[in-house]
Amino acid sequence: MEGWGLGTNSGIVFRWVRSSYCERKSIFEVMEEGESIQKDNPVVASSSSSLLKQYNRNEQVKILQFVVSKWSSFSYSPENIYVDRPSDQTSRWSSDSNNPPQFLILRLEKPAIVKSILFGKYEKTHVCNLRKFKIYGGLTEKHLIELYDGGLKNDHVPETFPLRYEIEGNPFPCRYIKIEPLQAWGTNFNFSIWYVELRGNDNWEDVKHCMNWYNTYREKEAIRLCLKHFRQRGYTEAFRELSAKTSITLEHPLLTQLHTILVINGDFKACEEYIIQARNEGMFDQFLCQQEYESEWTAIEPVNAKKPDSTSEARPGMRGGHQMCIDVLTETIYMFGGWDGNRDLADLWSYHLPSQTWICLSHDTEKDGGPSARSCHKMCLDYEKKQIFTLGRYLDPSMRSPERLKCDFHMYDIESHQWTFITEDTAAMGGPRLIFDHQMVIDIEHQTIYVFGGRVLTSPASSDSERSPEMLFSGLYSFHIPSNTWALLMDDCVALRSRIGHSMVFHPVRRVLYIFAGQRSKDYLNDFLSYQVDTKEVKVVSDGKSKDGCQAGFTQRATLDPDLNEIYVFSGLSRDKEKRDNVKNSFWVYDIINDKWSCIYKNENVGQNYWMKMQHVEPVPRFAHQLVYDHMRKIHYLFGGNPGKDSLPRLRLDDFWSLKLSRPSSDYLLRRCRCLIRKQQFLEMSSHEPLKAMAYLQNEVADMVDHSDPKETKEFQLLTSSLFPCPSIDDEAEPSSYNPVLQDIDLNFRKRTNLFNKLVAFFPDSMTQPKENLVDLVPLS
Repeated sequence: MEGWGLGTNSGIVFRWVRSSYCERKSIFEVMEEGESIQKDNPVVASSSSSLLKQYNRNEQVKILQFVVSKWSSFSYSPENIYVDRPSDQTSRWSSDSNNPPQFLILRLEKPAIVKSILFGKYEKTHVCNLRKFKIYGGLTEKHLIELYDGGLKNDHVPETFPLRYEIEGNPFPCRYIKIEPLQAWGTNFNFSIWYVELRGNDNWEDVKHCMNWYNTYREKEAIRLCLKHFRQRGYTEAFRELSAKTSITLEHPLLTQLHTILVINGDFKACEEYIIQARNEGMFDQFLCQQEYESEWTAIEPVNAKKPDSTSEARPGMRGGHQMCIDVLTETIYMFGGWDGNRDLADLWSYHLPSQTWICLSHDTEKDGGPSARSCHKMCLDYEKKQIFTLGRYLDPSMRSPERLKCDFHMYDIESHQWTFITEDTAAMGGPRLIFDHQMVIDIEHQTIYVFGGRVLTSPASSDSERSPEMLFSGLYSFHIPSNTWALLMDDCVALRSRIGHSMVFHPVRRVLYIFAGQRSKDYLNDFLSYQVDTKEVKVVSDGKSKDGCQAGFTQRATLDPDLNEIYVFSGLSRDKEKRDNVKNSFWVYDIINDKWSCIYKNENVGQNYWMKMQHVEPVPRFAHQLVYDHMRKIHYLFGGNPGKDSLPRLRLDDFWSLKLSRPSSDYLLRRCRCLIRKQQFLEMSSHEPLKAMAYLQNEVADMVDHSDPKETKEFQLLTSSLFPCPSIDDEAEPSSYNPVLQDIDLNFRKRTNLFNKLVAFFPDSMTQPKENLVDLVPLS
């Protein structure tokens, strides 16, 4: 979608648009190549490619010099933040109040591209440390944009945070940095900052080009705001003069054509045809992808469990710590093992989704030549070769004799119903030792299994026993199936800290492992890492310090959609120390392309009465559950887990759910657009042709209304009031919007302009006019 932007490449881009749209002889065919795009535009010509051609993105980052130029209040001097003295309790800036706004403004020695900020701390935890804060930056004190929103841990370890330093992919300079504390770790305590260090690039040769681009960008956007204002107010001559003088285009020429059709000509039929064509050509796709998902849980009741003569053998029993995998080609879910609250299980089940039927493939896999009863193990499935692999398990300390501490590895052939004992001990083959709570995924195309993390089980008599302060964690291994060989890719290290209770998914197209959260000893991790399996490169996607991302639980479950480039995380036990004993439901989506987390669903209700009422509507909070995803049909499946009831510590669940995430469809969006257009046509007809308008309302407008939606139905019914002799209906207008300056503007022109603004909101941002309004930038003081 970024291909629709204007700039020095706009001629090429527009040729691409025309080849995509016009070869089908669409209504866009009337737009000639390059129309309304001025090649001699002095502002557009100064694009990022030319202004930043000398900017070195790999420049050396250095410590930037600054002074504190302004502060809200202080009880300890702001100048104390210049020096890092962690053992001196008085070496800090402390506000004289916790009433907002409290702030420090730092003025850099010279403009710089500021990339990170470091906060030093006192040598002990402190109630005045910043639990929440925001960072702003800009070239002047009065014009700052947000660079970061996050918080500090309440410990003695200094923390570094990355700052936003790009607009539309281009670096911008700052001269002022504003730190705004929002909350201290101690309730009702004032704020303290002990030490601040800014890092970035202040080399003038680099900054100069960025500043030129930034000033040009601001000039261009200011002119576009004026053009938008003039056109909306009907100042046609002013609009034409400014547009001709600067050669700056307000929007993509295709949207200028839509404005002419709708606002100027009032041709509603042509407007509908335009919108239909735009939908068909995918112009609404970006908007639809940006909409939040809506979640729909459905309890699954198997067909064979509904029969009156069905027994407990008709479906799996209660369990947690089990494993599931899905064959997306046959629509079959497989489940093995787990802990029922009293013992480990060794049963193997399949659930066929189309027939809604459970089948017990084995009551005891060990007797059938497979693995023994176990929990906290892992499984993965090759749905092309129809093979299931399982590895690892948990053993109680009393059972950890040397002969038992071997990591057995098994494969189940789905078509022959036969188990293959690959090895008695993977460690003897160069693989991991006996581990539990690890993660395992498969690269089907390259026939490679990846295993990461997990706690290494050791004998209680050994030095690294259960009571040892240093627990052993396993590294990252690969297993090549055809050659039956293991390889250690990375041992437990700083770059890739091993852990338990984490999530790991594999992207088969990008060939990347994504690793998220987990626990290491007493540390609850919230970092998000990627590992490129071909180059063996580890990258930090997120350090987990930002409050914007997914707040991990423990035993959260993750899945991946390679087609949508999205990662899904269903969380269990809360990560927050204050709530660690509580369980809650939350479902997050990570957009890989846009590097963005979204919380789709969250329910923190803990009342027993609430969940008694909702038990058939949505799953109760839990952990140690299992979640699988059918990426072809876009449906998740959840089974079992531990509800975390203190009064019933052995209780496990056996409920089965499906979760479908849905966004508004292009058909829905098209219907709403056509409804808005026909509504405006009806309102204009009602003032001079009421009888014709009534028939139009009952037929054309009614056809575009979802009469099962109470809100849409009410809006439709209210339209009839415009047919009676009373003030014209204008439900877009608000009392505060009255403006005598605008009274000379034709009412229909204003309403069509309002409709145009609604419609263009569905097009890609790079094609549209600015979202801001010029009048909103005028200060009141």
